[in-house]
Amino acid sequence: MMNQPVTFAICIENTDYPAALERRKLYQVLPDPIAEAHQLLPVIDESGEDYLYPANYFVLVHLPPQVETVVLQAG
Repeated sequence: MMNQPVTFAICIENTDYPAALERRKLYQVLPDPIAEAHQLLPVIDESGEDYLYPANYFVLVHLPPQVETVVLQAG
């Protein structure tokens, strides 16, 4: 099984989910082509679980490999 690349996104909106998402915070995104087709993004939120949120609540970001490693170790 090949490793999926890790994707991150910054939350830019949390109007409907203020307890679950923090604006300007970095979240790990999980791969889900079906959710993406419905303009949803599966992220690991403040509960530590993955949930679907509107994709327009986030901006995808590319982290340098060293930063990605540190972020994943800190989580």
